[in-house]
Order: sequence, then C-alpha cells, then structure tokens
Amino acid sequence: MEVLRSPSFGAMLGLGTLLLALFVTWVATAQAIYVAAFGYEGVTGFSDFIKRVLTTEQGWWLIVVGCGTGFLFALAALCLSAVSFPLMLDRHAGAFEAISTSLRVVGKNPVPMAAWGLIVAVLLALGTIPAFLGLAVVIPLLGHATWHLYRKVIASDPGARPVPPPPHRPRKPAADFPANLFPWRNRTDV
Repeated sequence: MEVLRSPSFGAMLGLGTLLLALFVTWVATAQAIYVAAFGYEGVTGFSDFIKRVLTTEQGWWLIVVGCGTGFLFALAALCLSAVSFPLMLDRHAGAFEAISTSLRVVGKNPVPMAAWGLIVAVLLALGTIPAFLGLAVVIPLLGHATWHLYRKVIASDPGARPVPPPPHRPRKPAADFPANLFPWRNRTDV
C-alpha cells in the first residue's frame, strides 16, 4: 500500500513501462533471430524443434546469437533497475535520478552486481521449474534481498533530514465513485 501512496509512484510506473518496452523489444528480437535462422517455416513438434536447434548449423547459430543477445538485454534490465525501485520508494527519487544512480552502482561494483544478476537468473529459472509455482517463493525472496542490496550499496547520509511521510488522504467510499473522479468538487456542492 505504501507504494501506491508514494510521491514517486508515477516514476515507478514510468520505469516499469520502460522495462516492459525493453522486454517486448527483447521478445521481438528473439523472434527475428529465430526467423533469420530458420525462416517462417513452422516445426511439427517439440522433437522436431530440438532436432533443428541441436543438430543443425542454423540451430547452433541461433543458440549463440540468441543467448548473446538475451544476455545484453538482461544486462540492460539489471543496470537500469538494480536499485531504482527501492530508491524511488525510500527517497522519493524521480525515474531519471533512480536510473542514473543504479547505473553508477553497477559501474562501481561490477563483480558483485554480476553475481547478483546471476543469482537472480538462477533463482528465477529454479522458480519456473515446478510449473511456475516456485515463483511464489522466489519473487518475495528476491524483493527482500533487493531491499537489503539497496541498503548496502546506497550509503545513508547521517546529516540528511528524514523524508516526510506523504500527506494523509481521506478514504473515499466506493459508493461515491463517480463523484470521486472530480476531487475539486466538495460534497456540500451537491
């Protein structure tokens, strides 16, 4: 609930949209690599797909180019978001400030951040194995670990003033839904 009330909620949505666009571009690039390797001809089944990928020159090209390209997209996602979301939530930073801070953190700590990226990739892969059910454990675990990573790499300024809490917003009953869309109108105006 604190995320929804954060002054940086719009920045978080913006960064989430940027990461979604990166993912869509990643999927489109993977499709283009597959088409470049095998054309538009479909496969007849899973065994045909495995045979094409593992026993042909085009299949090995697909593996090498696809994994290399996927690594670059994953690296970009890691660099953009390593500490961005916790920074926006904790310090109410804007998206640009959070992204640039995340890029600096990765640049100053390349080996630990590479290890963190590997840990994330392995845990997500393990979480998907039992019909994606493991993600119910892995995602909260990674969220908690990300918060600790953020607290470890972003040194707090002992002289900094604490961030004030967001202003209290009164609850709006669902029965007043259409009127709640116009906050400038007062209940006494009706």
